[in-house]
Amino acid sequence: MPIENYDGSTDPEEHLNIFLTQATLSTQVDSALCRIFPTSLKGRALSWFMRLPSASIDSFSELSSQIALQFAMSKPYRTTSLALAGVHQEKKESLRSFMDRFNKISMEIGDLNPAVAMDRLSTQTGAICE
Repeated sequence: MPIENYDGSTDPEEHLNIFLTQATLSTQVDSALCRIFPTSLKGRALSWFMRLPSASIDSFSELSSQIALQFAMSKPYRTTSLALAGVHQEKKESLRSFMDRFNKISMEIGDLNPAVAMDRLSTQTGAICE
């Protein structure tokens, strides 16, 4: 199953994970992974790779670290519990609609403490819940 070529505009670690999932079905040899990897690149990611000095990478682990560092700013913004501070129930908003918005944002927070979620929920609901 072919993977989408990486152009440097999305999360490099996600691309590395997808690449390794596919490539290691055929080989786990480090040097082979290094030779196959550029075939999964395009655009500015491929241009970056082509500018690497010859013999400057010693392992696939090092190559992975280098591309992750080079395109780190392409990683999506990580939502934190502070995002819940801006979620308020609007005056004419139904409780269901507010809860849907609140839950959607809560699900984007990977390590949300349930106590924090409950505190934010109890302070952000409008008069309908009072």
